[in-house]
Amino acid sequence: MAGLSTLILLLCAAKDVMPSSSHWKPTWPSYRVPVILPQSTLNLDKPQFNAEARLEVVSPCGPACHKSSPLPTYEEVKNYLSYETLYANGSLTETEVGIYILSKSGDGSQGKSRTKRQIYGYDSRFSIFGKDFLLNYPFSTSVKLSTGCTGTLVAEKHVLTAAHCIHDGKSYVKGAQKLRVGFLKPKLKDGSKGANITNSAIPEKMKFQWIRVKRTHVPKGWIKGNANDIGMDYDYALLELKKPHKRKFMKIGVSPPARHLPGGRIHFSGYDNDRPGNLVYRFCDVKDETYDLLYQQCDAQPGASGSGVYVRMWKRQNHKWERKIIGIFSGHQWVDMNGTPQDFNVAVRITPLKYAQICYWIKGNYLDCREG
Repeated sequence: MAGLSTLILLLCAAKDVMPSSSHWKPTWPSYRVPVILPQSTLNLDKPQFNAEARLEVVSPCGPACHKSSPLPTYEEVKNYLSYETLYANGSLTETEVGIYILSKSGDGSQGKSRTKRQIYGYDSRFSIFGKDFLLNYPFSTSVKLSTGCTGTLVAEKHVLTAAHCIHDGKSYVKGAQKLRVGFLKPKLKDGSKGANITNSAIPEKMKFQWIRVKRTHVPKGWIKGNANDIGMDYDYALLELKKPHKRKFMKIGVSPPARHLPGGRIHFSGYDNDRPGNLVYRFCDVKDETYDLLYQQCDAQPGASGSGVYVRMWKRQNHKWERKIIGIFSGHQWVDMNGTPQDFNVAVRITPLKYAQICYWIKGNYLDCREG
């Protein structure tokens, strides 16, 4: 297929259809989602798993830099959305993809880390205590990765997280082959297991129950970008567990423009390193956005990386309010703006293309991924 003109058509076809201004509720828009399908799969050499897990991403390219960058060509987008799959036995494959538009009638700053600056003024984070909150939706969808990050349950066996929690852009991190996902469970005073709770047992503390990861998908845009201005756009990964987690999960959705978010705010919960063992919730206003990223100043610390960024909006078709994940918290970003350092916390937006890819990873059938 051709180049830039094809991509422009692709982005136009994926453009959201916003609700009428007369509808007073913040409403989930309808999207025409493109189709992303595997074309070929190649076996790769087993990785070395020698990278150190980095819980903070640094990029020199801020909002102005992104907005002034030229659109990628169709071939470049296909390359970015191709992906590697890492299996529990250490084997690795690379899959090339095709991108298609179906009509409605179709079937188908570098250097030292300055993490303290991730808290903006008064610390507005809330530690979530008590099993009545921790084990209930939406907080129960937040899980901890054995590499130190956070993830979010998005299907019966799938967890969405940040790619840098698995891969540093050049190599897979230590522990990625034996990656585990931790679920908070009550720890009982009488030593009983959670499956045999009696009325007399009193929960004392929370503990993690771990499930092994069967396979992991990481987009090539992250691997080729190596955490630079391109890579940060693709800082997301999907984990498939070896067995179902049996919890309520949160659906993914295409990220609406920031001006259409309720109050212009986003929400997410994660396991920040400065509060070990605590699930930390926060919300804040979106300060700026590009096609692929949301820039905000939600208070956060390393460990919250990979948290699912969500909003609650009205689902017109189902006549109910619904929370959906519209992005993945990537981490802290220092930007040199004309010699003056400026900092943001950044989330990767789920665009129509990313929605199509992640949904296909989950469902395995593009027909189930037509509505974003």
